[in-house]
Amino acid sequence: MLSQKKLESKTEQLSIINQFSSSLLQITQLDELFDYVTSQVVSRLGFVDCVIYLADEHHEYLEEVASMGLSSQNANYQIIQTRIPIAQGITGYVARTQTAFVSADVSSEPRYIADSRPALSELCVPLVYEEQLLGVIDCEHPEPNYFTNGHLQILSTVAHLLSAKINQVRTLNHLTQTVDQLNQAQQLEKSLLKIANIAYKSQELDAFYDDIYAIINSQLPAENFFIGLYDKHADLLEINYLVENEVRCNASQKIVKAQLKETASYYIISNSKPLLCNHIDFEKHIAQGHFKMVGRSPTSWLGVPFTVNEQYQGVIVMQSYHDHKAFNRHHLAILTYISRQVSMAIDRQLSRQALEHRALHDELTGLANRYLLLERVKHAILSHDRAPQKKLHCLLYLDLDRFKSINDALGHDVGDHFLVAIVNVIKGSIRRTDTFARLGGDEFAIFMENVHDKQQVDIALERINNAIAKPLQIDGHILQASGSIGAAFTSDATDNAITLLQQADAAMYEAKSSGRGRVCYFNNAMRKKLKRQADIENDLQSGIKNHEFELYFQPIFTLNQPHIVSFESLVRWHHPSAGLVPPDDFIPIAEHTGQIIELDLYLLDLAAAQLQSWRRDGNPTVRITVNVSSRHFASLDFVEYMRSLYIKYQLPNGTLCLEITESGLIENLTLATRIIHGLAPLGVKLYLDDFGTGYSALGYLHQLPIHTLKIDKSFIDQLTHKENPLVDAILSLAQSLKLNVVAEGIENPKQWALLKRKGCQLGQGYLVSKPLPASQAMALLIKHTDVALSI
Repeated sequence: MLSQKKLESKTEQLSIINQFSSSLLQITQLDELFDYVTSQVVSRLGFVDCVIYLADEHHEYLEEVASMGLSSQNANYQIIQTRIPIAQGITGYVARTQTAFVSADVSSEPRYIADSRPALSELCVPLVYEEQLLGVIDCEHPEPNYFTNGHLQILSTVAHLLSAKINQVRTLNHLTQTVDQLNQAQQLEKSLLKIANIAYKSQELDAFYDDIYAIINSQLPAENFFIGLYDKHADLLEINYLVENEVRCNASQKIVKAQLKETASYYIISNSKPLLCNHIDFEKHIAQGHFKMVGRSPTSWLGVPFTVNEQYQGVIVMQSYHDHKAFNRHHLAILTYISRQVSMAIDRQLSRQALEHRALHDELTGLANRYLLLERVKHAILSHDRAPQKKLHCLLYLDLDRFKSINDALGHDVGDHFLVAIVNVIKGSIRRTDTFARLGGDEFAIFMENVHDKQQVDIALERINNAIAKPLQIDGHILQASGSIGAAFTSDATDNAITLLQQADAAMYEAKSSGRGRVCYFNNAMRKKLKRQADIENDLQSGIKNHEFELYFQPIFTLNQPHIVSFESLVRWHHPSAGLVPPDDFIPIAEHTGQIIELDLYLLDLAAAQLQSWRRDGNPTVRITVNVSSRHFASLDFVEYMRSLYIKYQLPNGTLCLEITESGLIENLTLATRIIHGLAPLGVKLYLDDFGTGYSALGYLHQLPIHTLKIDKSFIDQLTHKENPLVDAILSLAQSLKLNVVAEGIENPKQWALLKRKGCQLGQGYLVSKPLPASQAMALLIKHTDVALSI
């Protein structure tokens, strides 16, 4: 009978092992596996108490993972001691030695750690795989001598199978986790590369922020997120991009100085260090006075600062209000990388905006420039077609009176400060919707869109003039200005922006010629004048091509022993339909359009050819001066052109010379000086024309390598009635600088006599001769000169 029971027990044990082995193939989760061992396997062995422990990573503790037992018949029984040091107790001994332990009476075992349940017998086997400790299975029973060798064998078999399964599941989990980590790493790498790519290619910051947020939100819990830009100059933090509860908030928020210092964002910006903290850490920072609570208290807070440039710093902040979405060091590392990309993208965008602003605005005043003004005028003109009611647009062209005298007398720095002050004054007198532009120098434009009538413009002009008229204190000087203003209207979509600007410009010049501080509206008379100017501009090119220009020559003569020493060449245009066009009608237009360059070179060639023609005819050698634009003194190519003329026409040195106005030289003083020195080997003399009409040359005269001053006719005219101290001053200045002086516009003997007495060497004017054609000019020269002049 006993053998039969042993056989049945053995058969039951084999059945248990067989079923357990089969079940191991189906179970893939460790918690299910442990529960199966305790509830299905061990319980079938007749054990009433069983605990499975697993060793921790460092083999310091045994942690309970499953249990089965009886405690006052409670079906939900769990052991009290769930964590046992590996250095203590029978379970610790089995774990350390990796050897099974059986005791018939644990009360006599010194290693036994008593629990709240009654137990005498104990069976404990280790869980070992390839000599690596995994844990133990500990079974107890309230009866002594309960556990047998058979129990030990089957539990050891269960432990062996369980150890192999634990290792298999862990290996699989580890592989799965590794694959997941690799996939996450690949996704993160792709995301970071994508961020770098869009940071490089992005044109608009809003679109860039959207792309950045989409990527961040795929990698981090970023349901509450913002990017802020701190302007150190303005001490202002602007929230450029804000997401709350995964919803984009389009309105930009500005945190002013009073609130800024109390924020966590400013705390990390000022310290230039990121901040990662949970709710408790956040409260500690508040308690320490680092910042104050703004809005709700976050469960987790992550902020990373970044530097854009010398003016701007930035910050990226994420906030979480859920325990399961807390931030960690990995999130901080990702956000730090992203912040660098955001920094570069913002820097590029700000640089691009600065370049665009400089391309469209005046550097000194910050106003729109000519290009931007014309673009807005074009856009407004096109809007005429779309407007339900007919609207007028008005362009005001403003020129400051007497600004040149401020620059000349007080210097350009004062002049610049004065312009900036005037601009600020005018800004306060016009609408915010008006386009205020600087066209150059002291010329400005104000484009008023959608005005009702001329009366509205009249009121605006009165405000502007009143504002300009108020004295300004600039660098210790009390300065007062006035402005000449021209106005032109557009009301049709077929109008042209350039034409409107020309009309306003023409009206301004009309106002300026009427006296300072005047306003003129463009009218039909001005329209006809503009038409004539446009015709002249169109005909100039063909005039040069068809040789319609002729040089006349007015003699320059000595005042002491009268004889002619040289001629000034003066151009005349024989227009095929308009007849003889005087220089005052086309020279300013040629200067304005840039056609003066080609015209001057053509006239220099004419003068050189005339000199050669006179010499071939056996006439006396004489000097010709040609008036040239200051534009030629902005390029060293002009030296080469003059040299080519001397070679081409075989001219003696010093026979072809130049006249230029004083302002033209000062505009390019350094380069002009190099050009004049470059002309010196040809003997080219430089005559400074219209001297005395401005103050500009007085400060630079000693630096200019010029040879002759020409006193403007307006000063000589006055000598008929009274003395002119300025003439005396010019003569004295010229004498000290060892310069010759030509008095222009001598028309009566009294002027001649006075100038001669004052020591003026040379003169020019109708008293001797008006400008003459080449043949008459040479005849006059021969009549007044017995021998060839010494050049």
